[in-house]
Amino acid sequence: MRAWAELRQRSGNHLVTSSPLARKRSQWRFGPGGRRDDGDGLPAAKGTQPVPNPISYYLHRSPWWFHRFETLSNHFIELIVPFFTFMGRRMCMVVLIISGNLSFLNWLTIVPSLACFDDAALVFLFRRSGRVRQTLLQIQTEEASGLKPPPSKGMLIRRVLNVSVGILIAYLSVPVVLNLLSSRQVMNTSFDPLRIVNTYGAFGSVTKERTEVVFQGTLSVNHTGEDVVWEEYEFLCKPGALDRRPCLISPYHYRLDWLMWFAAFQTYEQSEWVIHIAGRLLANDSTILSLMGHNPFQDREKPRWIRGEHFRYKFTRPGGTGAAQGKWWVRKRIGPYFPPVNLDTLRSYFQSRNWPLPGTY
Repeated sequence: MRAWAELRQRSGNHLVTSSPLARKRSQWRFGPGGRRDDGDGLPAAKGTQPVPNPISYYLHRSPWWFHRFETLSNHFIELIVPFFTFMGRRMCMVVLIISGNLSFLNWLTIVPSLACFDDAALVFLFRRSGRVRQTLLQIQTEEASGLKPPPSKGMLIRRVLNVSVGILIAYLSVPVVLNLLSSRQVMNTSFDPLRIVNTYGAFGSVTKERTEVVFQGTLSVNHTGEDVVWEEYEFLCKPGALDRRPCLISPYHYRLDWLMWFAAFQTYEQSEWVIHIAGRLLANDSTILSLMGHNPFQDREKPRWIRGEHFRYKFTRPGGTGAAQGKWWVRKRIGPYFPPVNLDTLRSYFQSRNWPLPGTY
């Protein structure tokens, strides 16, 4: 029953069947230049994931044969190995944890797996002279000699209840499994009124390129002047300055950095909260600045204008010119993400949405 619970937890939380199946189609669907290829989606994910770490840089630039092996191994581990749970085999997610700052998701997936280890596998965690270790050894000895006590009435009731719940979940999971195997897989969907079974996927596809929104501010009165100087804000972890090393924060989670990754795929009209941030940066709001890694206007007057610039980022190549200059990233400007704004132009925008005006928090 514990094995079934672990499999359901892992499959329901995108790590085994839901979004992995969708990602498999994505990984095998495109290669360099968008053509069909055998597995270039996985290495692309190292550079396009929300918050890469330093190891992501080197994994992204690994040889082609390593990526092919990695893709095939990933398919096997995520789609086949989970069913070994019923055979007493366990699989951790250490590789995914190492490859990037994927928040606490993968760490949480490991926790239910610990309940499936038997006492013999975990006895080394306890002191040799401790009472817990002695009790575990006694239980193991009794089980090995067949001296297990007869099941009590409560144990039998619990077994019947466990089997009944397992059969119910298996029955309710039929439409979920059919959805997972469908070429038109639907994600983040519940399949019964009580929401007992569902499909959940944080990443249903592998993005082929990385785009970033960069906030820039200026003290110039006229933002269109030839002598205007735009200075960049830095987030705590997400890519910004080309020479800044990717951070290593997992399992900690910078929520704003994560959300900015999603915003870069949309427009500011679809992510209005980006303009909300711009307004609070104009007011040098201490709360929003506490979520930033660098404020170019620290101990200076407030910026008069803020704009959002849209860039396409790529890892530099190890040993290349950029890497020799100490750069981790190269970038190319796509265009403006949102136009220059100041407190006066944002006043009506904030009022129409019933947001507190910047500087009044």
